[in-house]
Amino acid sequence: MGYDEKIERELERWERIVLRPPSMTSKLTKGWQNKINNKIPDRIHRTVSESIKQMVRATIAGSDYLSDQPLLTGCTIEEQEEVLHKRIEMYKRTAAVEGAGTGAGGIVLGLADLPLLLSIKMKFLFDAAKIYGFDVSDYRERLFLLSIFQLAFSKETKKIEAFYKVINWESKRGELPATKESYLEAIDWKTFQLEYRDFIDLPKTLQLIPGFGAIVGAVANYHYLDILANHTKNSYRHRIIKQKG
Repeated sequence: MGYDEKIERELERWERIVLRPPSMTSKLTKGWQNKINNKIPDRIHRTVSESIKQMVRATIAGSDYLSDQPLLTGCTIEEQEEVLHKRIEMYKRTAAVEGAGTGAGGIVLGLADLPLLLSIKMKFLFDAAKIYGFDVSDYRERLFLLSIFQLAFSKETKKIEAFYKVINWESKRGELPATKESYLEAIDWKTFQLEYRDFIDLPKTLQLIPGFGAIVGAVANYHYLDILANHTKNSYRHRIIKQKG
């Protein structure tokens, strides 16, 4: 199988998985999770909300996540993804080590894990954009990264909304505000943070248990980076193929 054919098959599978209806297990889990949410201390919810707000602001307007990853242009997708796969493994290991370290410390370090993991995820996204040849100095490219983030860490309806935003990005770009400041004012912070919080709640709550949290933290963080990497890779593949077509 040629690499282009491999990409086409993986894109088809990616679309099927994103758009498939929620399973009965997923619906039952959602109800159970809502009960758990009501028992989680308010300070954890506040930490998640504030961490996400700061992450979004830093992504759009700051330089916090810029890296030394060079912009790869004039390469094939296969060549770019050889570089990307090495980055993915590096970031998954980093996330796992960070999750194990903070998970071992119980609730105090567990709370510290939230902004740290967000930072790792966003640094990975910035690296991925450069590997695929997109200039993240343009704030609209940073918004594309946030759309991928929402696709990876939202549920049901919001995930599908993010998916269509990603696959129709070139037309969406024209609808964006002229300045990043205008965009920041228009963000629905509550919805953004609730989607992320609901996605990560159960494993992150277990991570707050001293000792046991180290195992959960390592496995959960590795898994989250794996999810993000899959959506990132396929989002950029789809975008590049659509541009060429």
